[in-house]
Amino acid sequence: MPPVAPMLSRSVAGFPAGPSALSYEPKWDGFRSILFRDGNEVELGSRNVRPLTRYFPELVEAARAELPERCVLDGEIVIATDAGLDFEALQLRLHPAASRVRLLAEQTPAAFIVFDLLALGEDDYTNRPFAERRAALVDAVTGAGPFFHVTPATTDAATAQRWFDEFEGAGLDGVIAKPLDGQYQPDKRVMFKIKHTRTADCVVAGYRLHKSGDDAIGSLLLGLYRADGTLASVGVIGAFPMARRRELFSELQPLVTTFDKHPWNWAAHVAAHPDEARRYGGGSRWNAGKDLSFVPLRPERVVEVRYDHMEGERFRHTAQFNRWRPDRDPHSCTYEQLEHPVTYRLDDILPGFRAHSG
Repeated sequence: MPPVAPMLSRSVAGFPAGPSALSYEPKWDGFRSILFRDGNEVELGSRNVRPLTRYFPELVEAARAELPERCVLDGEIVIATDAGLDFEALQLRLHPAASRVRLLAEQTPAAFIVFDLLALGEDDYTNRPFAERRAALVDAVTGAGPFFHVTPATTDAATAQRWFDEFEGAGLDGVIAKPLDGQYQPDKRVMFKIKHTRTADCVVAGYRLHKSGDDAIGSLLLGLYRADGTLASVGVIGAFPMARRRELFSELQPLVTTFDKHPWNWAAHVAAHPDEARRYGGGSRWNAGKDLSFVPLRPERVVEVRYDHMEGERFRHTAQFNRWRPDRDPHSCTYEQLEHPVTYRLDDILPGFRAHSG
């Protein structure tokens, strides 16, 4: 019965070696979810055991048509386009208006990629080894229909390495490794996550204050120059010890400038386009009370950061500080330095996978 916390993974630098045989799967980039079906009752739980059911009505309907009568499945909710997985389209689903959610469900239908089985009928599978859970999952769900798909898996490390190298071009962001003899352990980091790690030199164009007060840096805002010479906002870094946060605050004060002299004069844009306030710092989709305003800096300092992959113009996840680059000209920090994965079709990963035109 819901809620159940999903089993978790921990990051490792490379393909793990150990006494246990491993099963490898592509790492899907979507909303982690545990699905519960008991007849006509269907519930979708999030990574944080919060309900997602109302945001994906098409999956609720499809579960009744495509899945076993009683089951609990672990997987990933994704939205696929011809260009690959679209995480931004998933975020748009978290909307308070049911009419808006229904419209998006029709325009950009989601799919559910299943990668583990917790229960089937009267049987609890969580205490069984993954090899047994996987075999039962394949029998129960493979070929179920257009909305539910069992993820590919292999025990061959060379094949997994190829997936790691190739599948990023379809929007997948690494490989998950699971011990074949492992039980399902909710909220425990017993799987392994192998993700891409890259570096980029970015311009520091602003900062937000730390929640502790007005003398410490909370996060640094990063930018990259487009081909037309404009500075794009690409993400933030913010994992610093408290002492370093205060040092950074002092170091950056000589670079503080006004918005009218800054490439990100978002306040002026919001005044002219109030409907875009959220995009330009007027609040957070996840926390309506969160202040996303910032202190503008002259874009003169360059920092090297680590990141996994891009989503459009921005880092998909929060970047990590690597080192300062006083030797770099800020205007040399362009998108041309970034690695671009080779495009890969989702239906080559999952034959018959349905993608909408995006």
